[in-house]
Amino acid sequence: MNVFIEAESFKNKGGWVVDSASMETLHSAYLMAHGMGIPVSDAFTDFEVDKSGEYYVWAFTRDWTSVWDVKDPAGKFKIKIDGEELENILGTCGKEWAWQLGGKLSLSEGKHTISLSDMTGFNGRCDAVYITDCNEVPGDIDEIRKSLNWKDVEDYETDFDLVVVGGGIAGVCTALSALRSDVKVILINDREMLGGCNSSEIRVCLGGMIHLPPYPALGNIVKEIAPVMGYPSIYKKEYFEDDRKRFAFAVPEARRVEYKLLFNEAVTDVERDGDKITAVICTNTLTGKKTRVTGKMFSDCSGDGVLARKMGCEVMYGREPKSQFGESLAPEEHQKLVMGQSIRWYSEEQDSYVPFPEIDWNLKFSDQSCLNCTSGDWEQETGFTRDMVFEAEYIRDFGLRAIYSNWSYQKHHFKDKEKFGNLALKWVSFVGGKREGYRVVGDYILTQNDIEDKIYHDDGTACMTWSIDMHFPEPSNLEEFGEAFRSFAYHRGIEKPYPVPYRCLYAKDVDNLFIGGRLVSTSHVAFSAIRVMRTLGQLGEVVGLASSICKKHSCTPKQVYTEHLDELKELMTIGVPSPDAFNCSVGSDESYHYKDIGWWWLHRKEAQQPEHVEKFKKGVKFLNLSHKYPMPEEWQ
Repeated sequence: MNVFIEAESFKNKGGWVVDSASMETLHSAYLMAHGMGIPVSDAFTDFEVDKSGEYYVWAFTRDWTSVWDVKDPAGKFKIKIDGEELENILGTCGKEWAWQLGGKLSLSEGKHTISLSDMTGFNGRCDAVYITDCNEVPGDIDEIRKSLNWKDVEDYETDFDLVVVGGGIAGVCTALSALRSDVKVILINDREMLGGCNSSEIRVCLGGMIHLPPYPALGNIVKEIAPVMGYPSIYKKEYFEDDRKRFAFAVPEARRVEYKLLFNEAVTDVERDGDKITAVICTNTLTGKKTRVTGKMFSDCSGDGVLARKMGCEVMYGREPKSQFGESLAPEEHQKLVMGQSIRWYSEEQDSYVPFPEIDWNLKFSDQSCLNCTSGDWEQETGFTRDMVFEAEYIRDFGLRAIYSNWSYQKHHFKDKEKFGNLALKWVSFVGGKREGYRVVGDYILTQNDIEDKIYHDDGTACMTWSIDMHFPEPSNLEEFGEAFRSFAYHRGIEKPYPVPYRCLYAKDVDNLFIGGRLVSTSHVAFSAIRVMRTLGQLGEVVGLASSICKKHSCTPKQVYTEHLDELKELMTIGVPSPDAFNCSVGSDESYHYKDIGWWWLHRKEAQQPEHVEKFKKGVKFLNLSHKYPMPEEWQ
């Protein structure tokens, strides 16, 4: 008898979190004990045995710190069956994912409970559990999944006008713009919340400006879904207002056609008819269930170019050589060097000393090389020379290794360690904020020369306003540790806002594929200025408007440029309207950076705290429209 349980499907995940960042390489999400050095509460579920007997319990796991030859594995855990702890410590089996024996025990016929019991709080991980009466190591995990018919695909019942993959700011703005332009849309996201880097899981604040010529009406949706707190100095969860992005879809006056939001769904395959996508195959990151979603148009806002790469689109990665585009800021030869991934974190002062484990993960700090910090922002960056898709786990893990090792040094060895004594790690993201990865080639590739030589194109759309802002490994950090986990930024201002050509927003190789977010068709140098989220959100609004033209004329994204550009310009002049439910007047106190505030924010528990109430009184006059637009119960 065999029982196979995906760890991420456990009914109660306790303090463990679901990590889906490596779906493309592992073909599955997994559970991770992200406790910042404090063991998390058990994850548990039940299972059934149909025959009494002796059983072996295996876990599919790895020792994530063994990559750096750490002697004492960081992510240790055990398995409990019916509350009884099995004998073997898990998460110690080496750097590769593999089956590790948790223990052997007798089980009676009937229902039982299994738990994952964290021992360290340092990101132990488990992909699956296999309970078997055979004493041999289980076989290939993908083959086991196939044998259980986990590859069966169910068809989603609706054929959509536009399928948007990726629920970051670009994807949300694309989907909302399309929906409010009478395009039947589905938004597919691999996490349980919208916002991407601007969600409470990652907590990167929005950059860039909106409402600028030549189309000052663009930016309405960005403004509507943007958190009201501006750029907070402490990255509290409530400041990022995850529900704001979701609620925008539910306002009835703002839509007349069908829409759907799919959460915890990772696109793992595509189906095609020649140069067109016909469907995407989604794998649920919690259950493994597979679903086929069909559509007429598709928008790849996945950040990693999942649709584009699976369709064989031409892509760019790293820094193009000077010879390719003639850019003065380009290197002489191509470099596999991208702007890295950051993990934000912060600490808080407590009333007494807060212990933290003294760890040795083979990062040898000194008073000169340690970061001497109480929080981490953009400058804590990893993965510069690595592949943001296929090395996603390593890149994130290296960031966590640096944060925890540095914190331990400050607590135990730093010359001014007393100032860290009462500080506790309050929050560390376990989902890295990516800046750059694969870029998709469109009908035009925007370059540094376009921006700085002021070469304006007839199909210009929303404006980029950020400076050319390229990140590089910090030289002393790179020299000290062999691989950098700290960056420095090169800034070069652009003289005036620059309208991004529409031709950068669709793939040249696939007839019905829009591209958005950090996939837009630019050189590395130009991308460093276009990449901030308010800019990418506005470009998403443009794509949503363009999709309505595609629907109206049964045309391709390219034909919007070649045959219907004047119509797109007209729509961009009008912009995407925001519903009256979000309208309110802003007070004169500019110190709080408040923008239009949805009424529902005022009913959230966080908004009732005195510190927020006072700021609202000073900065905002608001309308109470709760009688007209009740918040759905599941979002309260």
